[in-house]
Amino acid sequence: MKLKFIVLLLVSSLATFGQRVPESLESKKLKEKRDFTVVLPQNYESNPEKKYPVLVLLDGDYLLNPFEGILKYGNYWDDLPEMIIVSIFQGQNEARYSDSEFDQGGFPGGSGANFFEFLGMELLPYVEKKYRTQPFRVIAGHDTTAGFLNTYLYKDNPVFNGYISLAPEMALDMEKRVAERLALITKPIFYYQAVAEGDDQKTKDKFIALNQNIRAISNPKFKYSSEEILKTTHYSMVAQAIPSALYFIFDGYQPISMTEFQTKIIKLDKGYAQYLIDKYTNLQEKLTLDIKPRLSDFKAIEAAILKNKAYPELQELSKYAEKHYPKTTLSVYHQALYYEKMGEFKKAVKEYKKAFVKDEIRELTKDFMLSRSESLKNKEDESKVEEYAEPEPAEGEKKKEGE
Repeated sequence: MKLKFIVLLLVSSLATFGQRVPESLESKKLKEKRDFTVVLPQNYESNPEKKYPVLVLLDGDYLLNPFEGILKYGNYWDDLPEMIIVSIFQGQNEARYSDSEFDQGGFPGGSGANFFEFLGMELLPYVEKKYRTQPFRVIAGHDTTAGFLNTYLYKDNPVFNGYISLAPEMALDMEKRVAERLALITKPIFYYQAVAEGDDQKTKDKFIALNQNIRAISNPKFKYSSEEILKTTHYSMVAQAIPSALYFIFDGYQPISMTEFQTKIIKLDKGYAQYLIDKYTNLQEKLTLDIKPRLSDFKAIEAAILKNKAYPELQELSKYAEKHYPKTTLSVYHQALYYEKMGEFKKAVKEYKKAFVKDEIRELTKDFMLSRSESLKNKEDESKVEEYAEPEPAEGEKKKEGE
């Protein structure tokens, strides 16, 4: 009996992990076959319409497990998106050093130049053709490979959107060139670098110089974060830097928290529904993440509207719900709630009854909507529409508009 329990526990534990797919690619650039692993999200097969951002891991031999673990933890709480991880193993035959070779001018050279082209011209196209990906790519590496990944910023149109550079060993003038490129790049870029308190002084000096150069840039197209992680060594810092990097890049992805609600949303004078719209528009435009607005976020905005008695905004919320949840009771509920709060009870009753031809969603069941309708059917209208109407412009303003 005990053995069966252990086996069941192991099976259920394995079910929570994404599928690891061994892959290999015969590379013309490298003139050899290169092995790598693709880690698919847990629900990849059961959600055939969904597409995912891509994380390319250099030094996948030891970076895969911590990155995968943090992503799984963050996704469990819906704080981080699911990603397709492409793990490149570079531990054998000192491949990480040959893959990161530089010429005397500080640019990828020799086998490094070949590996640079392999990633951008062979590996990524292969992965994006075979798997369902979104056009948001992140690359991460440690020391030698962390320095090398910076060279993708040297291109006018970098193939990666996010860069995670952990204790980088930088090539000649890299601390100047990266900053110069970030100042010119026109597409949104997310750049994170970290160094350990216990790193050697040469690494820390280059880190400090790059940090100062980047801080002097005023390009709104990129987001930047750097930190020296105290009480860590060159290797132990990785475990602390990974969550910092991922939460920095995907800042804004998280559902509306109680802190965000209390410190930002509830204090607004107006524009509560627009706050929700802007949140998901920004995710689409900056992270190219096509995410359906969360129901919990609809509830948070509804609560802010009700608390501040900004009832007309319920109509805007209803329209946004209709766009993303057209077959459900969500938009009907918000429109009906608007009529109810405005004292238009007869209209509210009719609107609540429309739920009968809609799919139930969460607590907005047909029984719940019927109950709301029944509670209002004998109430006389007490319209507050005029009370919430926009004020008429002054005479001078009317004349100006006519001109």
